[in-house]
Amino acid sequence: MVGKNDAKDRRMAITSINPATGEKIRDYEAMAGADIDAVLGHTDMAWRSWKARPFEDRSVLMRQAAQLLHERADIYAGLITAEMGKPVAQARSEVEKCVWACKFYADRAAHFLAPERVETDAANSYAAYQSLGPVLAVMPWNFPFWQVFRFAAPALMAGNACLLKHASNVYGCALAIEEVLRDAGFPQHVFRTLVIGSNKVADVIADRRVAAVTLTGSTPAGKAVASAAGRALKKTVLELGGSDPYVILEDADLDQAVPACITGRLLNTGQSCIAAKRWVVVDSIYEEFAARVTEAMQGQRCGDPTDESVDLGPMARMDLRDELHDQVRRSIDAGATCLVGGEVPEGPGAFYPATLLADLEPGMPAYDEETFGPVASLIRVADETEAIRVANGTPFGLGAAVFTRDTDRGERIARYELDAGCCFVNDFVRSDPRLPFGGVKESGYGRELGPYGIREFTNIKTVYVR
Repeated sequence: MVGKNDAKDRRMAITSINPATGEKIRDYEAMAGADIDAVLGHTDMAWRSWKARPFEDRSVLMRQAAQLLHERADIYAGLITAEMGKPVAQARSEVEKCVWACKFYADRAAHFLAPERVETDAANSYAAYQSLGPVLAVMPWNFPFWQVFRFAAPALMAGNACLLKHASNVYGCALAIEEVLRDAGFPQHVFRTLVIGSNKVADVIADRRVAAVTLTGSTPAGKAVASAAGRALKKTVLELGGSDPYVILEDADLDQAVPACITGRLLNTGQSCIAAKRWVVVDSIYEEFAARVTEAMQGQRCGDPTDESVDLGPMARMDLRDELHDQVRRSIDAGATCLVGGEVPEGPGAFYPATLLADLEPGMPAYDEETFGPVASLIRVADETEAIRVANGTPFGLGAAVFTRDTDRGERIARYELDAGCCFVNDFVRSDPRLPFGGVKESGYGRELGPYGIREFTNIKTVYVR
């Protein structure tokens, strides 16, 4: 059991702040120990009946959830924009991507989890996939609907129950997700939101009713969750930070590469683990690429995220904006050149402009660290060999891209040379329900999405019949 209520728990409030205005949206009362214990008990009981439901029944409910998401896309987009500042057009696209994921797994879960016959000396032998139980998801604020549904759609279709500990600034989104699944007809407790602070996560992981844990977030958060899960011998999937390199070779089509780099860096105001944080450019094409991306970055419109025409909204919190600006200033102080942006705008809100840094060297924050916001690092290299060395010279390994007119060359580099879980040729890196998603090195382990993602939280059981 997690524990009993205490007076301090009951008084704790979690506050949601609009990052565009600095105004309070609302307070959420944090759950105390006995409240958490009750949720875990209800979810465990719900799983025991849910896992016996056939795929056909689960699929009907998942399609109903997809339909409700589509019908309420404007409502939920407004909520995303209010709580974490995403430009509203991008927020609407995020909700529609959740629709896609729900339909994808509703259609394919039975196929992905069908028993796989293996020829042995038995009369019948096969691998079967069984649900594990309630899975705790510790999710971030940057894609507050998508991050949840890319975990929940496959987990629920596999017969698991879900417990969501969302980021503290997007509990409105968390409760809206619980609502849409309940309205779609899912059993009341098969998906529950835990309104708790990070200090309660380890206790929840340790509870015997929690079967496994998935986290999307920073590398330090991943290490903390993995440590707690390891002590309890619980399966984990971790999708952590990234410092994605985009390699621009001498034969790249800049009409293709520049827009992809801009989108890959500035989508969601640059607040993405798979954003194009480092542009690694071969010397012979460097000046032209730099001129083009400078012009493109200068043209980005930053402002009210409810305006459909805005490119960049505010960052999600003031402290995150201030940390990013500190990385920029320390890089400039160490010798980097700021080609665009780099100044905190006046007025309310956590706004930060599209920023481009050049003349970067190892030891500078913008070269070595993950910059989680609209800041791009422009790095000049001599040739392909140096480009690959620089691209891989990071503790992270989530995504990477390479741009070249020679697609065979690009595929070779993507497949064999770049150390990342997701490698794209002539396009920006993004997640897709049809493909596995995840990283290596300090970007985590395990996979979400595709057939691999739905199997992560199953018992792959051998059945042998003589």
